[in-house]
Parts: sequence; structure tokens; C-alpha cells
Amino acid sequence: MVQRREPTARQMRLGIELRRLREAAGLTTIEAAALLGVNRVQITHIEFGISGVSEQRVRRLASHYACTDQEFIDALISMATDRTRGWWEEYRGLLPTPFLDLSELEHHARFLHHVAVLYVPGLLQTEDYARAVFSSRLPELPDEELELRIQHRKARQQITIPYQALIHEAALRIRVKDRATSKAQLARLLELSEADHVTLRAIPFDLDGFVASSTMTYAGGALPRLDTVVRDAPHGAVLIDSEAQLSIYRTRFHMVEAVSLEPNESRDFIHRLAKEL
Repeated sequence: MVQRREPTARQMRLGIELRRLREAAGLTTIEAAALLGVNRVQITHIEFGISGVSEQRVRRLASHYACTDQEFIDALISMATDRTRGWWEEYRGLLPTPFLDLSELEHHARFLHHVAVLYVPGLLQTEDYARAVFSSRLPELPDEELELRIQHRKARQQITIPYQALIHEAALRIRVKDRATSKAQLARLLELSEADHVTLRAIPFDLDGFVASSTMTYAGGALPRLDTVVRDAPHGAVLIDSEAQLSIYRTRFHMVEAVSLEPNESRDFIHRLAKEL
């Protein structure tokens, strides 16, 4: 099978899940290869997302690994056989890989939960706000890449899956550029808050119990065990997918949600902030 030069995050996640099944079964790559009738290198390539894997082989591996969760097996088969070439592929080689991984993750997600502390979430940003955020990067981006990042961000905003954003007052008040940009951004948030698939909840400074310290995105997979958390890092987004960590972040999100304003109260709060500008 032809090897991939650069596997996507989704392809690597499939490999990770197959490796976890193998390890849970107590098998080495050599033993798994023998059961499948291939060499150890092929198993390693599959588990690193370097090589694809057919539906038949996924089913055989699941059987050898004593996995009886048919819903989970079907989800893995869907990941293995999906040949969709997403719109983000137009940016491959033009933008850093984490941008493409994030787009792919959002495309396949069943829902998205976001906690924003310092900036309005990218999926809700106006073009001027996004331009100001990207322009603040050091070293400064070349004009061509700046425009590509803005175009990519606008394309990401076309999602229609359930999306809930918990936005701290700091992110609502910080002026990434000027008064006009902030006012337009708040107006955009009020507009988006009326969309059926969007839920916005504000977290004022004077509410007790706020425990989040940084931005996070929780993307729902086909099954809870296939969920993913996205955390910002100095050199790009970090994807977290271990069951223990996912459980922690689910709890953390619900803790923040519990101390945020209700959607109607949040709209009133954002409207008051806009009037102050």
C-alpha cells in the first residue's frame, strides 16, 4: 500500500485507536502482524497513520484484539474508509499543518464546545478582528500568508453543527485593534447568538467560581471515546485524546458552563458592553 507523506490528524487518530486496542489485548506488533499475515512494519505504519487500512482489515484486527463494541468498530471503519477531500486541502503546503488538522476535526465533529478567555473564538470573529489577531503575531506574517489565514478562518465559520461558546468578559472587552473593531465584533456575536446551532454564554468578571485558565475547544466525535480536546500552544494547537484527559476536560467545561450566564442573560450582557463603547 502506498505510504502517506503527511497523514492527517484523523488518520493518525485511527492508528492510535487501533494501537490502543492492540495494547489492551496484550499483543506486540509482531504478534498482531502474524495474526493479520503481514510484517511488523505494516502494523507500525497503520498505527502511525502512514498507511491506510481497509474495512476488512479493521474488522480482522478488532476481532483479533477481542473488541466487541460494534458501534466503536463501525466508527473506526468510517474513519478508515472516508475518502472525503475537504476544502481545507486547498491550503495544504500553504498554511501550517495544525490549521488543516483543526478544520478536519471541526468538519467531522458532532458538536463543538469552546471556552474563550482572552480572544473571541475564531469561529465567531469578524474579518477585521481576525486580521488584528493575526497581525499581532511575532515575527510578522508575510502579507500573502496573512490573507490565507483570514480566508481559511472565514471558511471554517461555515459549520452548522451545535456550537456552544463560553466567553469571558476579558475576551469581550479587550480591544485587539480599536473601538470600531470591538463594537462590530460584539454586534456580530449578538447576530450569531440568534442562530439555531449557536449558544453563547458570557462569564462576567463579578461571577464567582470561574476555574478555567486558558482557551480550550472540545470536539465531539462519533462516540465519546473518540472526542478530542484542542489546546493552544506556542507552536500550534495540541490535540488531546486520552480517555482520562477527555474526562477531565468534560468536567472542566461543565464547571465553567455552570458559572456562566444563561444565553438570554448573555445577550443582554453583550449588548450592555456594546453600548459602553
